[in-house]
Amino acid sequence: MFNVEQSGHGPRARDLGVPFDGTPGAWNAITDVPGLEVGLLTLASDAPVVARTGVTAILPRGKAGAGSPCAAGIAVLNGNGELTGRSWIEESGQLQAPIAITNSHAVGAVHRGIDEWMAAHHAATAAAWMLPVVGETWDGYLNSINADIVQPEHAARALDGAATGPVPEGNVGGGTGMNCYGFKGGTGTASRVVRSGEQSWTVGVLLQANFGSRNELRVLGRPLGRESQAPNTMETDDWFQRDLAAGADGGSSGGGTNTLAEPSSHARAGSTSGAGSHSRATPGAGSVIVIVATDAPLLPDQCRALARRVPLGLARTGTTGSHFSGDIFLAFSTANRGGMSSRMGGDTVVTEKLEHVAWGSIDPFFAAVVEATEEAVVNALVAARDTIGRDGHESFALPHEEVRAAFTP
Repeated sequence: MFNVEQSGHGPRARDLGVPFDGTPGAWNAITDVPGLEVGLLTLASDAPVVARTGVTAILPRGKAGAGSPCAAGIAVLNGNGELTGRSWIEESGQLQAPIAITNSHAVGAVHRGIDEWMAAHHAATAAAWMLPVVGETWDGYLNSINADIVQPEHAARALDGAATGPVPEGNVGGGTGMNCYGFKGGTGTASRVVRSGEQSWTVGVLLQANFGSRNELRVLGRPLGRESQAPNTMETDDWFQRDLAAGADGGSSGGGTNTLAEPSSHARAGSTSGAGSHSRATPGAGSVIVIVATDAPLLPDQCRALARRVPLGLARTGTTGSHFSGDIFLAFSTANRGGMSSRMGGDTVVTEKLEHVAWGSIDPFFAAVVEATEEAVVNALVAARDTIGRDGHESFALPHEEVRAAFTP
């Protein structure tokens, strides 16, 4: 039986009684970071192919400041994934383009869409050079991932629609077709406020949750995954074996409703050593892309340090980090606007000054990342709704009544 609750602005984990640590911002979302905007474009239809996918766009300084650099850093827990633009961020410690998250086979289309959008709206930046940041997770269980559904125009529409305020969660944007801990997953967000005297800063997290096995899921220590009564067909059905056989035969099991991948494209789902090697997808296969934003003034190395704390928040929800999961994290600071420049021209050496949090004062920001990451994962699970995708594949959401029961005195 499928839930009637819709994803988007429905109940969140706190509404079900989950008492997370820390103080959230006004929207408990990454958009609590001043000036940051998020846009989501959802593609969900059953014809001509089954589409359960989309694009999530993040503009650190909003649409107007899309070409203005931010201090940034990256960390990787497991590298079975992709995040474009990493080399430049690792080299220079700065981020100079919009960020987007989509499905694994749509990275090129979204990258091109950002290029075109920047050329139309920030021609001076586009005339020099751009390295958009595009992350991905694999939605091929529910989505016809090889059907070329996501187009450059969809990335542009996500950017055009970017705004501040509450952020829809669950089956939206790039998270539309994702699964997490053997439940329906998707987009999740949360924030924390760090205060010191009369000053305050915000740390926001947005993630695309597509990782973890059912038995791993814990919410504040409660083993909700292991105890759940929700069906778990993604881990128990032999769909992966059928896909491998169809790919090896050059055929499709979708009755003309979707384009199936060749065996090598199913690396996220399990072994690719041959059609007879495994009859089940590997539990825990998937990926998670996590974006951390703050208005606190940070150096690039401090941004990297924040990104390295993301796995601690993920681990609180139970994951041990799967070999078949791409777990990649980007953190950036929107402070020091006008700094971190990298421009050609002139023979004069230019110097800049950056304000930054003292290293000895950074622990509250580490705690904020861990707490917000943990809550964002559970928000994604709570907001998600039951979904039927390609070839009748089913993904069931974490039942709200099970969450409530776990946290009711």
